[in-house]
Amino acid sequence: MYDIIVIGAGAAGMTSALYALRNGKKVLVLEGESLGGQIATSPRLENFPSVKQISGEAFADNLYEQIAALGAEVEIDRAVHIEKLPDKSFSVKTEYGEYAAKSVIIASGVKHKHLKTKHDREDLVGKGVYYCAVCDGPFYKGKEVAVIGDANSALQYALLLSGYCKKVYMYTLFDKFFGDASLVKAVRAKENIEIRPNTNVVDFIGDGELEGIEYTDKDGNLCRHEIPAVFVAIGQEPDNAAFANVADLDGAGYILADETCKTKTEGVFVAGDCRTKAVRQVSTAIADGAVAATNASLYLENLS
Repeated sequence: MYDIIVIGAGAAGMTSALYALRNGKKVLVLEGESLGGQIATSPRLENFPSVKQISGEAFADNLYEQIAALGAEVEIDRAVHIEKLPDKSFSVKTEYGEYAAKSVIIASGVKHKHLKTKHDREDLVGKGVYYCAVCDGPFYKGKEVAVIGDANSALQYALLLSGYCKKVYMYTLFDKFFGDASLVKAVRAKENIEIRPNTNVVDFIGDGELEGIEYTDKDGNLCRHEIPAVFVAIGQEPDNAAFANVADLDGAGYILADETCKTKTEGVFVAGDCRTKAVRQVSTAIADGAVAATNASLYLENLS
């Protein structure tokens, strides 16, 4: 029996574990994919207080080493159901097993939003269509690539790729960016980044491997661009359906919770990007983790 099971090993989840461990709790962290969450795929983290610059991967590694040193148990296993039992404990079922805890913190984060195309070419994901430039960009050194998106992730991807790709084309729906001014300035200063505004990518083309994209320009003309790789950065979406029995979800699938990080079920808390909130940044995810773990620890102290 664990004191707290944390679902998710991103910034929010590992911070939850950190604070729970420092409160003397026995903690299990369940992660369905890879340690670090979204931040681990970020080329550069430059807006975390006291750290001028660090890669997202290094930041996540440091956080993992910190909780591991304090005794956190970590399992790569996806949580698929949470049930509150009559004795007030919780059963957390996973794809490969089942675990018991006195409290649960959901920090499931968000996943990359996939671009909906005319012919639903999901078969090309990993074969020229990618959602992580950090992971897959190096395969295209010296080649031309494209980035789809207009916010911080897309801007960071373009800057990263421009360092080793021959040319980077940025396709944006509008004629402006929605990211940090410093990133926009850096992108516009790069000679090998070409911005193609007012465009809408409507299809991926290729037989087994990406060969190009189809897009409409500002006049509505259907155009084709032959390119071997496209990196999509159009936002994220939550994956909380498995927890709907213990936490209310809004229309977009985010868990309804305020700054206390409490859900509708006593003993179940939520932290990070998977909950309803106005700002989703690594700093706010970490703040949520601290709040959720502190409130979970207080809940445990008051259990009869």
